[in-house]
Amino acid sequence: MLSSSGDHWNFRIPPIPPRYNHRSFLRSRPKPLSNSPKATIEFFALNRNISILLAALVGMGFAEELWMRFLPKYLETLGAAVWAIGLFDAIKTWIGAVYAYPGGIVTDRWGHRRALCFFTLVSLAGYMLLLLIPHWAGVLAASFLFLAWSSLSLPATFSLVGSSLAANKYAMGIGVQATVKRVPIIIAPLAGGMLIDHYGVVEGTRIGIGVAVLLAILTLGLQRQIRESQSSTAIRPRLTFRTSVQNFDPALRRLLLSDILVRFCERIPYAWVVLYSMNEVGVNATQFGLLTGIEMVTAMVCLIPVAYLSDKYGREPFIVATFIFFTLFPISMLFANGFGGLVVAFTIRGLKEFGEPARKSLIIQLAPEPARGQTVGAYYLVRDCLATLAAFLGAALWQFSPQANFVGAAVVGAAGTSLYIWTQHRHDRRCS
Repeated sequence: MLSSSGDHWNFRIPPIPPRYNHRSFLRSRPKPLSNSPKATIEFFALNRNISILLAALVGMGFAEELWMRFLPKYLETLGAAVWAIGLFDAIKTWIGAVYAYPGGIVTDRWGHRRALCFFTLVSLAGYMLLLLIPHWAGVLAASFLFLAWSSLSLPATFSLVGSSLAANKYAMGIGVQATVKRVPIIIAPLAGGMLIDHYGVVEGTRIGIGVAVLLAILTLGLQRQIRESQSSTAIRPRLTFRTSVQNFDPALRRLLLSDILVRFCERIPYAWVVLYSMNEVGVNATQFGLLTGIEMVTAMVCLIPVAYLSDKYGREPFIVATFIFFTLFPISMLFANGFGGLVVAFTIRGLKEFGEPARKSLIIQLAPEPARGQTVGAYYLVRDCLATLAAFLGAALWQFSPQANFVGAAVVGAAGTSLYIWTQHRHDRRCS
């Protein structure tokens, strides 16, 4: 915003909007359901921009999932040493933690359409490098590009939901988005595996990458159809990372602290679940794949109903529920003595997505324009960088015993859940 002072013009950041109050939010509940097509489209928050975004997510999802899960095997076949495969996993973790913040800055300064197209071009360049350099060192070099899309585009997808939908439809927008994103995760690895079984690891992976190039080009064409809102093209304040964090709404700070602890709960046993399931419980690889499918289907089934209820009744109860499910998963692993017990545990693991639409829509609501993308990026940078340390804690606990790993994760998860309940209760008492 511009203001004059004498002969000078000064740039001034617009005032921060009123603090989030879940009671005022509840006054704008969504309308009751109707059977008409227009009402159905409205119920699922499928306006033009959101529909294009969903199609782009499917396109890039298939582009990535068709071959990306087989990259460690591809690296091994190309002659990569164990340390090189480990380095690839480290790069992937680092990119997931760091790229969201610059993605938010680009989104705020360029707008959603240009930003998403640029992020797709970055990954497309990585795909092309993979095809041009069939060597494990080329894969590591290209990984800084082809792994970029998911993390760079995260703030843009949040910001587009925030600018395209009313506040009482944020959770539904996120819920539909999360459901659609899981479709390629279920289907594409199966198709990629069939390519590898038929053509071999190297040739099958390269065919998958070639398909990814075509899908990325098609996605570019879709993203060019996104229409920018007036807020998306407005002049944006240029904030430093420190200023972005300092400007966090108090409610966003409370959520972030609890979210970090709960992500510790998730990451502590993350790499060890497959080892415990196969080595201790005794399931085979096919059964473990089935367990992963059960987890994914459970998550997809609950996302849309919970998104609707979250938009109707408020965010906090569902956020608390999802934090509880995060905490219950490592506990359920302790009691899983056979395949049936693991089915229960992985169903609970799928239910940890129960409140994700509520949590993400609250982040959108607490990260208002004109710096929504940068705020979302800063939130995920802080959370994921700190949560990355949980991998080392998980390894240390695993050296004592699998039970120590799972109990440690559950304790941290319970702490994060309790902290969120307590801080929310204290906030409600102050507001009443």
